[in-house]
Amino acid sequence: MVLERAKQVLKIEAEAVYNLINKLNENFVKAVDLLNECQGKVIVTGIGKSGIISQKIASTLACTGTPAFFLHPAEGIHGDMGMMAKKDVVIAVSNSGETNEIAQLLPLIKRLSIKLIVMTGNVKSLLAQNGDVVIDIGVKEEAYPLGLVPTASSTAALAMGDALALTLLEKRGFKPEDFAIFHPGGILGKKLLLKVEDLMHQGKEIPLVTHDTLMKVALLEMTSKRLGVTGVINEKGELTGVITDGDLRRALERYDDLLNKSAQEIMTHNPRVIEKDSLAAKALQMMEEFKITSLFILEENGSRRPLGIIHMHDLLRAGIV
Repeated sequence: MVLERAKQVLKIEAEAVYNLINKLNENFVKAVDLLNECQGKVIVTGIGKSGIISQKIASTLACTGTPAFFLHPAEGIHGDMGMMAKKDVVIAVSNSGETNEIAQLLPLIKRLSIKLIVMTGNVKSLLAQNGDVVIDIGVKEEAYPLGLVPTASSTAALAMGDALALTLLEKRGFKPEDFAIFHPGGILGKKLLLKVEDLMHQGKEIPLVTHDTLMKVALLEMTSKRLGVTGVINEKGELTGVITDGDLRRALERYDDLLNKSAQEIMTHNPRVIEKDSLAAKALQMMEEFKITSLFILEENGSRRPLGIIHMHDLLRAGIV
């Protein structure tokens, strides 16, 4: 009984969202155009469950590059309407279309010549009659048997709000890099903003030895720089190889006198490198693909002189992983 009821609720709500497809028309296109042409802010308003949905819509618009905020209509009619200004666009969400608190906002909206987009389940309502654009979000039935609790209707409003925001996003050519700007503290923001040069070790922090350096000295370089690796350079200062923990393990199986071998004899030739302006996320991808823990960065003048090194631990500390 419990599972059957749950399935019924999900079916009703899924159908409510699916049926919105047939409700899409030129009004939706006009709404997107109004939002795209908006020179001010987008103000989303609603009360009750519609108010919660309105907050979500405003948040989605804001995080995708559209200046937007939620205005509680009850607060609006008691002073907060001062947030509204000419060139703004208002999105009013009301299933009944007769919400008294929103209706009381209409005089100022008209006085300021603010464009009004109405999302409602009643296209003949008071709000619909006063809207510049009306988007029909009506549903056949609520998931609640008596139809008293907004369920399918609020889900439909949420889905239509997402459709508006994401269509607007694509119309504006919003890119992942733009999204990252509004999410600098999140994982996605870090992946899209942090570059290799922001995290790499430079100067004396780079572990380096020459071709003829004995392994007993190379080991000291590896341990002192605490990266588990050292680059190997030739007489011109160019990177020709690396020695990693893995190279040491393999060399121990081959040589009894490892400490007296030269770095050139033990090193792995032609190590993987990455450009300093590459995203840190790309460095992580390369490390995972080639099963390595560090990458050297070379100078940009076409030489193979080491400019820096980035380690997997740097990416972990930065929250890239």
